[in-house]
Amino acid sequence: MEPTIYEAVGGYDALVRLAHAWHQRCLADPVASHPFGHPGQHPDHLARLATYWAEALGGPADYSAAMGDESHVERLHAGNGEHHDLDERAIACFEAALGDADLPDDPRLHATLAAYFRWGTGLMARHPDSPDDVPAGLALPHWSWDGPVTT
Repeated sequence: MEPTIYEAVGGYDALVRLAHAWHQRCLADPVASHPFGHPGQHPDHLARLATYWAEALGGPADYSAAMGDESHVERLHAGNGEHHDLDERAIACFEAALGDADLPDDPRLHATLAAYFRWGTGLMARHPDSPDDVPAGLALPHWSWDGPVTT
C-alpha cells in the first residue's frame, strides 16, 4: 500500500520544519511578509500550521479534534480583499522552502506538496470580502497523491 503524503514527507516533525522554512522565506520577501507583520498571529502559529497540514495530508486528525474546523481556518484568512501577488509570492516561498526543510529528495513528493499548497492558497483566498461569508461547519479538506480528496 502506498504511504500517505504525511508518511512520505516524514511526519509531523518534517512538516514543522517545512512550516518554519516557509515562514522564514516569507519574512524575507517584501510582499509575502505582509501577513506576518501585524499583531494577532497565534503564538503557536507554525505548530498549528504543521498540525493542519498533517491532517490534510493523511496524518492524524489533531487539528480538527482540538483547534477548529475549516470554517475557522478560512475565517482567519477571509476579509482581506483580493491579493493575487501576495498569494503567488507565498506559493513561490513555499516551493523554495521545500528545498530548505530537509525533506526526502523525492520530486513526486515535492510536486505533490507544491500542488497542495497552491490549491490550499486558493481555498484561503475564496472569501475576500468578509469572514462572515465563510459557511459554518466546513470539514478540513484532504489532499492525496492524486489531488483533492472528495468524500
